[in-house]
Amino acid sequence: MELVISLAIGVLVSAGVWLVLRPRTFQVLIGLSLLSYAVNLFIFSVGSLSLDAEPIVQPGVPPDLLHYTDPLPQSLVLTAIVIGFATTALFLVVLLALRGLTDSDHVDGREEAP
Repeated sequence: MELVISLAIGVLVSAGVWLVLRPRTFQVLIGLSLLSYAVNLFIFSVGSLSLDAEPIVQPGVPPDLLHYTDPLPQSLVLTAIVIGFATTALFLVVLLALRGLTDSDHVDGREEAP
């Protein structure tokens, strides 16, 4: 399970970095979204990865720190998803306004000459 999550995080980070380095603004926006998804998945996986287990305290074991799943990463990821959605929507509106004002969707505002 840890290998699958690690590979998913690696693929999301590499695709996000590649898209952030592209010259078009929409590709940069998608790259930033992929990077935020990778960070969210990493934070979520830090909490604990277990299948068919109780979410916080397991029955039959003492509720100490050795047998406890921390709910803080889950709440951080939930908050980050909401904030990421809002900033992505704001960034998309700004990109559409920039496209309307400059007739270009390049990051630096200039088209390359063919």
